[in-house]
Amino acid sequence: MRKKNLIGVILVGIAVSVVFGLILTAPSENTGREQIYHARLADPKQYSDGVFSDTFLIKKGVYEFRFVPNGDSPQKLSIALKGPSFSFAENFVLEGTEHGEIGKYYTWKYLGQDKIEILEDQQLQITINPNGNVMGPVSVYLVK
Repeated sequence: MRKKNLIGVILVGIAVSVVFGLILTAPSENTGREQIYHARLADPKQYSDGVFSDTFLIKKGVYEFRFVPNGDSPQKLSIALKGPSFSFAENFVLEGTEHGEIGKYYTWKYLGQDKIEILEDQQLQITINPNGNVMGPVSVYLVK
């Protein structure tokens, strides 16, 4: 029985090492991209009535949403951007992909329309609604 437990502990250790190795050596998706906006939502106090809101200046151009989610992140993340000449709303859905044969692990990705085009410089209001999951941490980026 002890031998089985030892093998299990070794396999879990190998799996964890592989996952951390992949994370540390993976190229960043934001490489060469200019970060325009970032919000790290990890505390229920950041929300007012269950919704996070902020404003920021943005210049004319094409932008893309990027996320750093995990399995505890909100399953649905509703994001709205509003400005004098721009309006955008999307419900992003969290998808987990299982990997590995021996030590299984997941990667997480939000699916949805993640590209926007701003036609003129302006101030935008961003509203992020985690649809009730104010405890699930997630980082939201807007990059150029």
